[in-house]
Amino acid sequence: MSISLHCECCKKKITAPDNAGGKWGKCPYCSHKCYIPLPASEDEEVKLAPIDENEETQYKQMMRETYHVTETLLQQVDEPPEPGQEANIDEKTLTVRIIKYLAMMARSSFDEAQAAENKIFPYRKQAKRILENMLREGKPEPELADIPEKLLAGFIRNMLAKMG
Repeated sequence: MSISLHCECCKKKITAPDNAGGKWGKCPYCSHKCYIPLPASEDEEVKLAPIDENEETQYKQMMRETYHVTETLLQQVDEPPEPGQEANIDEKTLTVRIIKYLAMMARSSFDEAQAAENKIFPYRKQAKRILENMLREGKPEPELADIPEKLLAGFIRNMLAKMG
């Protein structure tokens, strides 16, 4: 059996032997260098199984639920103390607030970011330490990994500048 192809240059039909498949050869009409494809394989094509719509729907529902649970957990934080009291908060909670603030800034949700910033400012000393560590380490938290590095560093520096 032979391989049939058309010259890319002169468009004439060329016939090549099976053992020439996968190699380069010259067109007998115009001497153009042509690639000779491999002969058609006699192996049967692998058919893909159809997508189970129920499974896809369940997966999407579980992802929505996971997102809502995560958002709910992130919002369960202690409120700042009364004015005049020493402001102190769990470092993990404050880190979560800072991460949410930076993510909101990246999404251009400025009103939400301002509200988050207001919850961070009573804890300036701790927040500055966390932000400086984020800058020094250079590798962002997993929640912020999709934000370009320079943009994230700019948001962090801007927040540090606001804190004085």
